[in-house]
Amino acid sequence: MTAIEQYLIDTWRASQQGAPMPPPPGRDDVAVLRAARTYEQFQAVLDGREARHPWRAALRRLAAPRGPHAPGGM
Repeated sequence: MTAIEQYLIDTWRASQQGAPMPPPPGRDDVAVLRAARTYEQFQAVLDGREARHPWRAALRRLAAPRGPHAPGGM
C-alpha cells in the first residue's frame, strides 16, 4: 500500500468517526530536513568544529575527484 492510499483510508476513517483529518504525506518533509541541519550545526558548535553548511561540505566531499591522478591523491 502506498502512502497516498493509506492517507485516503485514514481520511475516510476520520470522516466516519468525526476525528480530525490526518496531515497529507510529505507535508513536513522540508521542516524535518531543516531541523536535522540545525541539529548538525549545533553539534558542530559543541564539538568545536565549523558550523557552516554541513550538507554542502558532505556533498563537496562526495563529489571530490578520487584516484591517483586527482589532486592530493596517491
